[in-house]
Amino acid sequence: MTEPARILVVGGGYVGMYTALRLQRQLRAELRAGTVEIVVVTPDPYMTYQPFLPEAAAGSISPRHVVVPLRRVLDRCRILIGEVGSIDHAKRTASLSTLATEEEGTGGIELTYDELVLAPGSVSRTLPVPGLADHGIGFKTVEEAIGLRNHVIEQMDIASSTRDPGLRDAALTFVFVGGGYAGVEALAELEDMARYTSRYYHNVKPEDLKWVLVEASDRILPEVGAEMGKYAIRELRGRNIDVRLETRLESCEDRVAVLSDGTRLPTRTVVWTAGVKPAPVLAATDLLLNERGRLRCTAHLAVEGVEHAWAAGDAAAVPDVTSGEPGKECAPNAQHAVRQAKVLAENIAASLSGRPLTEYAHAYVGSVASLGLHKGVAHVYGRKLKGYPAWFMHRAYHLSRVPTFNRKARVLAEWTLSGLFKREIVSLGSLEHPRAEFELAAAPPPDHGDKPSS
Repeated sequence: MTEPARILVVGGGYVGMYTALRLQRQLRAELRAGTVEIVVVTPDPYMTYQPFLPEAAAGSISPRHVVVPLRRVLDRCRILIGEVGSIDHAKRTASLSTLATEEEGTGGIELTYDELVLAPGSVSRTLPVPGLADHGIGFKTVEEAIGLRNHVIEQMDIASSTRDPGLRDAALTFVFVGGGYAGVEALAELEDMARYTSRYYHNVKPEDLKWVLVEASDRILPEVGAEMGKYAIRELRGRNIDVRLETRLESCEDRVAVLSDGTRLPTRTVVWTAGVKPAPVLAATDLLLNERGRLRCTAHLAVEGVEHAWAAGDAAAVPDVTSGEPGKECAPNAQHAVRQAKVLAENIAASLSGRPLTEYAHAYVGSVASLGLHKGVAHVYGRKLKGYPAWFMHRAYHLSRVPTFNRKARVLAEWTLSGLFKREIVSLGSLEHPRAEFELAAAPPPDHGDKPSS
């Protein structure tokens, strides 16, 4: 018996999940016959729908409805929870570690493959800012989003109970670095949530909360255009949010955010959303990368210079054939990633059967962004919207894009219920340390020395 042709998918995000999903449909007969095997290696057993992270942080959506379980969706694929450390494409091997290899202590394992799909996504792009590693908070995962929600409410608890005015001011000052989608939407949703939550504190008023957005360029939300970006700034400043353009974070040591304009802000919250970079595994391959560390790809989504290697999404530098500009690449965003995954799966199936490949061609249709409950901006198909219509379009678009009917129904139900009932304002920070109370109870009692005899 011959071994089945193995398709190795590295990553379970947008591209990884959608590519594997379409492959298991395209290759249904081959999978059933055992001539093809699809293996997905991913650090998490779920795909995170990142556009919903700000709403999850604000409590509008339950965290479990922001993620899609891969084992349920990819029921014909083999799912390995682990990380690929390096790839030798010349030998068609990938070195990876799983939860089992860590427990066994035997080191990584070598996995051979016939076709390679690289879709590891991206990681936060940090800068050597003093104190950032110690005090910064990211916003790329559902764990970070919920952790940030708990953190914001805990800071309000601290401010409400402290007698130290300096500690109170620092607790109620929230600094967000990065004026892209992640930073603006996270700040806007959390500010909305915190302003609502303040009504339940006897000594914390909305005007006591200080929100600062730090952006190094001269505008925010560049994807929605200059006009809508200016509207977003006016909307945020109208809510008493301090938007600092052409400003950088130079230090956040000792819980003091020092900005390039000389401002010093004592704060216990620095949220870093200043861009992303390709996943480190790309540098541990023998494949061709561009100057930004992304894989050089053709319009067919094949990696340049080799055969049987494919990529899309954040990891891939894909030429934009619709722009008419030589050298222009598709933006690394979710809109392209989902559509690229469809073409990528079809091209892999075509390659296996000897059929011609299809070029990826999709003109960018625009962007939508939420600025909190009932507020937003949009620039779609040349039309500009703001306020409630843009917010409604934002929700409608992402509801249509979140995978599976199950998730769509649950998210819609939660939105409906949140419109009928009051917001949840509970912090569950103890979830991050679930064994803390038991460890305290199981610890031996303190030794206070010999007790006096009676």
